[in-house]
Amino acid sequence: MTLPPAASLHDPAESFYSHWLALNDWLHEHRGLWQPAPFMEPNPEWTRRYPDLARLIAEVSDEQCQSLEDEPAKLAVMAGEHVPSLARYERLIALADLKPADVEVSQATLPEVRAVDMPGRKRSQSGAFAAAIRPLEQSVLDWCCGKGHLARTLAAVCPEPVHGLEWNAELVRDGNRLAEQFGDAVSLQCQDVMAQDLALPPETHGVALHACGDLHRRLMRQGSEVGLSRLSFSPCCYHLTHAGIYRPMSRRAASQDRPLALSRNDLRLAVQETVTAPARVREQTRRVSQWRLGFDCLQRKLRGRDEYLPVPSHPSKLIHEGFAGFCRWAANKKALALPPDIDFDAWETQGARRWQHMRRHELVRHLFRRPLELWMVLDYALYLEEQGYRVRLGEFCDRSLTPRNLLLDAVRKKAEAAK
Repeated sequence: MTLPPAASLHDPAESFYSHWLALNDWLHEHRGLWQPAPFMEPNPEWTRRYPDLARLIAEVSDEQCQSLEDEPAKLAVMAGEHVPSLARYERLIALADLKPADVEVSQATLPEVRAVDMPGRKRSQSGAFAAAIRPLEQSVLDWCCGKGHLARTLAAVCPEPVHGLEWNAELVRDGNRLAEQFGDAVSLQCQDVMAQDLALPPETHGVALHACGDLHRRLMRQGSEVGLSRLSFSPCCYHLTHAGIYRPMSRRAASQDRPLALSRNDLRLAVQETVTAPARVREQTRRVSQWRLGFDCLQRKLRGRDEYLPVPSHPSKLIHEGFAGFCRWAANKKALALPPDIDFDAWETQGARRWQHMRRHELVRHLFRRPLELWMVLDYALYLEEQGYRVRLGEFCDRSLTPRNLLLDAVRKKAEAAK
């Protein structure tokens, strides 16, 4: 079995390890810029260490904020004038383009008339993923398959039946019904992929599109342990893990003198992008963030303690009850008594001002989203190489389709040699 050809990397001589090592050192050097969360720390220490950068950020307009949020490379150029090492950003995140030149993505995408219950963006993502991993030469196993949208997409170009594993029985029933309705060679099975007794057939190609956290790490470990002949997956939601502190999976990265040790909050930063979110969702996120910051200002005053007080996720219906309703709910959750004469309008205004301040500080922190993600995924590539795979790593689609556009495509060397 052979991997599809990949476009050249920005430096063909650079190995996954040297790329990972450069990112690890760069992230260590700048941890003061990305580890403090401006939501919790109104005036992070870096604003005093880099006053010119702080002034630059403070002068960014609202329109520039949105542009820089969506295109962090622009900010890296601007910030590099005050912190020169930040100018290395684009080189550090450069990857191969795995979008095939000889295959139209539309040809690999499930026709719209057959994409029942399949959101349009998911349909396009599945098509781009399928195009990037062609040709398929053996039976495919769709890991955490949901309703089997990816499985049904791949079935059209796979010479063998496609199987899927999914823990949600209702999704499995719906997926099998759709496969039968359209005559797809797809069979989904109800299965908890984290179960200790999980058995996988070795001569199989394991695939996963946006399997979260420990689910995609389980695919790597279990798949390489039983000797799956090929693994192709796009990871997502790295922070969804049982580990309190995340450390590298590969022996080579873990044996370094100072590999990063990341908290769940650090890992969450890697997926804090809204480039594909509708305007309505962005607006609602902004409003709730302002409310939370307004309540944070209020609770610091009432408690007489200048420290952040975490508040749990709010019920969706609360968005209709206004800032005062949010404050009453949050105060109840934290057993905090609210005086009867609170000027909620004033505190809401303070929250809005704080949000403007925070948003600009977050721009600097968000420069490190992709580097943190790539630090993890390069380590995945090293781990798979250590397990005997030849690995491609790159982008299978534009980030306007999904910010989680990284693809790891690994062929077991023994299976490759047998071809």
